[in-house]
Amino acid sequence: QLQASGGGFVQAGGSLRLSCVASGRIFSVNTMGWYRQAPGQQRELVADIIGSGTRTNYVDSVKGLFTISRDNAKNTVYLQMDSLKPEDTAVYYCNADISPQRGRLINYWGQGTLVTVSS
Repeated sequence: QLQASGGGFVQAGGSLRLSCVASGRIFSVNTMGWYRQAPGQQRELVADIIGSGTRTNYVDSVKGLFTISRDNAKNTVYLQMDSLKPEDTAVYYCNADISPQRGRLINYWGQGTLVTVSS
């Protein structure tokens, strides 16, 4: 249901853009977001974007550096990551609340995409 892409290897200060497409039976897509999990650490919310995209939330460590956006016509969420730091190294997961039909809501996780930032 969620297919993430765009991870890779980049030097500190570089940029990457993650994409995540929702597919399958979709009546509507509500909140979409990105989480990350570094080795030995808990998964944390990086950013999410609600509904039409007018409301966004970011973890403090990425504010002003990362930008989340969505294309509702394509059921796609993006994460533009600029000025990357080694501590941003993690597996990034997309997450979305999808309604396959009116009145029903299911939370989905993507498969994860690895971002590695070298110093």
